[in-house]
Amino acid sequence: LYLSGVWLIYFVFGLMMFSLAPIVSIIIEDLAITSTQMGTILGAWPLIYIIMAIPCGAFVDRAGLKISLFIAALIMALSGLLRALSYDFSSMFLSVALFGIGGPLISIGAPKLIADYFVGKERGLAMGIYITGPAFGSIFALSTTNSIFMPIFENDWREVILLFSFFVFLSSAIWIYLSKGIQIKNSEQNKFNIFNQLIIYWNLIKLRNVQILLLMSVCIFFYSHGLFNWLPEILRMKNMTLSQAGYWASIPTFVGIIGSLLIPRIATPDRRMYIFFILILSAIASTILLLFNWLPILSAGLILQGVSRATLMTIAILILMESPGVKAEHMGAAGGLFFTFAEIGGVLGPLSMGKILDISGNFNLSLIFMTLVTVLLILFFVYLNYINKNIIYKN
Repeated sequence: LYLSGVWLIYFVFGLMMFSLAPIVSIIIEDLAITSTQMGTILGAWPLIYIIMAIPCGAFVDRAGLKISLFIAALIMALSGLLRALSYDFSSMFLSVALFGIGGPLISIGAPKLIADYFVGKERGLAMGIYITGPAFGSIFALSTTNSIFMPIFENDWREVILLFSFFVFLSSAIWIYLSKGIQIKNSEQNKFNIFNQLIIYWNLIKLRNVQILLLMSVCIFFYSHGLFNWLPEILRMKNMTLSQAGYWASIPTFVGIIGSLLIPRIATPDRRMYIFFILILSAIASTILLLFNWLPILSAGLILQGVSRATLMTIAILILMESPGVKAEHMGAAGGLFFTFAEIGGVLGPLSMGKILDISGNFNLSLIFMTLVTVLLILFFVYLNYINKNIIYKN
């Protein structure tokens, strides 16, 4: 029951996170804003996520999973409601930014629930199940917005967002029912000492291998957030209708669901870096192939994008877990640090693509720039491999 509830909350998280992507061009026209401003809007919630990740973690420990995830769903529903009421750049920016408060509550609360209520092999299976929630939510948003809901509501995008907001609100009520047996676990470990926590963060940041992984996290999220938020619009500019673009934009997510369930399982410690390297190459190839209009090549790019986007982050976190100098008891802090840096890329990705679109008038230059960002991952990978080998040799 708890796992079903978490999956549902994560589903509506993905639904609301990508609710704007299929209708970007419509919103730009309706609000009379530029592509740069739209990119800023799409990156608004990761910006708030950066600020709220650590305090939200402390809140989850104190308030408990039941209340934390309930509040997260309510915040996301309110974000959707305010999006539907937005009338200019500022109001839309603030409504999307609000989503950044609910996001960390879910990102921190979901794995905490798995850790509390699942053990052994069940834990891995449970994580594999709930992580498909946002993927299915994004598929639902991309594939139904323009093909089903926009025609039903006579192309009124505000009504569609209101409907999605109702889905999110409904999920909060279902979660409260499913989680009624969850109790707040008070313990000494839940006491938050900001001074000790800052020391842990500082000791982690001083590690050279951690520094490289944090820089890689920025590039990974730059790639994933930037490309995914603008993907329907990229495809629309290849002479697709809005509905067709939505369906095609769902391909990477479908592929990603399969990849996220299979690839981390085969990424054992002895082959993890090799698989990580292959995923980086897939990311580079995907951005290059998206420059082409021929469907077979474009399809290959979407498939490679799905594989790399879904698993690059997971493999990077697994590498972080086993990095020399990162203690098991500090993995929570290391994970929080990872996502805090990563969301910098989550902000800059959509913003940069929107800005370059305004300058160039198409996505070719944006995709070339995105390719350069993914190429940086190769350089970081080589340096990380070198550092880790030197540390192991010295030990």
